[in-house]
Parts: sequence; C-alpha cells; structure tokens
Amino acid sequence: MFDVLLTNHAIKDLKNLNETTQKFIKEKLKDYSTNPFQHAKKLTDPIIGEYRFRIGDYRVIFDIIGNNIIVLRIGHRKDIYR
Repeated sequence: MFDVLLTNHAIKDLKNLNETTQKFIKEKLKDYSTNPFQHAKKLTDPIIGEYRFRIGDYRVIFDIIGNNIIVLRIGHRKDIYR
C-alpha cells in the first residue's frame, strides 16, 4: 500500500471543489493507493507530473517516489493540463 501525500497546491485545488466532489476524490485516492499502477496512466509530458488518475471529470496529477504517491494537482479535465 502506498501513502498519499498532497502538496500545498493540491490541497488548495481540493479545497476549491465542492464537498461532494472532495469526498469522492478522497475515497478514490484511498482505493487507488493499494495498486496505483493499475489505475494510473503515464503522462506524455512529464513537466506537470509523471502520472494521472482519472476520477470522473477530474484528473489527479501525481508522481510516485518510493512508496509515496505525491499528488501535485487536482482539477477538472478541461483545465488541469493548462
């Protein structure tokens, strides 16, 4: 099992979402932390991060370092890659 760590920017992104969406994303992150590579997709441009999770219409951009999932950004799919 991997530990999920959020950067300050990711915490700010999460707080900007409504409570229902926050709860949904937190639950999915907990589920995905058992085997992140099964749910992750490697990004073609690693400038913003190495991997992403697709959680409904939202994307979670993250890196994996050791046994830690470092969440870099959380946002709607239309805005996250800008």
